[in-house]
Amino acid sequence: MKSTDQAAPVNVMLSDFLCFAVYSANLAFGKAYKSILEELGLTYTQYITVIALWEEDNQTVSGLGEKLFLESNTLTPILKKLEAMGYLERRRDPEDERQVRVSLTKSGRKLREKGLNMDLVEATGLAPDEFAQVQKAIARLRNNLIQAVRAAE
Repeated sequence: MKSTDQAAPVNVMLSDFLCFAVYSANLAFGKAYKSILEELGLTYTQYITVIALWEEDNQTVSGLGEKLFLESNTLTPILKKLEAMGYLERRRDPEDERQVRVSLTKSGRKLREKGLNMDLVEATGLAPDEFAQVQKAIARLRNNLIQAVRAAE
């Protein structure tokens, strides 16, 4: 034990764990998004994939995976399903045949009209400035954790 370490508290409660607060907030988001996703006919992961393509269309699969923090073996089935639903197209990059590019179809772009009209910012109960602060803090937390894992490897 380092001299800067403190003894672990005796009565640590589940609610004291930051990881549990983040995990349970994620579950609450899932429940809050349920009706939106049902109306769109998408899973949450499919939904964020489409949002990432609204942000930047014609991305490589690898670039999209990095943006979404998804491995290729997780992302590929999602892309295949969205392609079967008519929301996107996958094509080999003519300049580099090893790369596959993903683009939204007209139907995929139309989802934006429906999807963005159902934002849940209000449901968080946070004022706009609080919302931005929380979002930035969680993104910083995520990035710090990723960096710590990479440094430990």
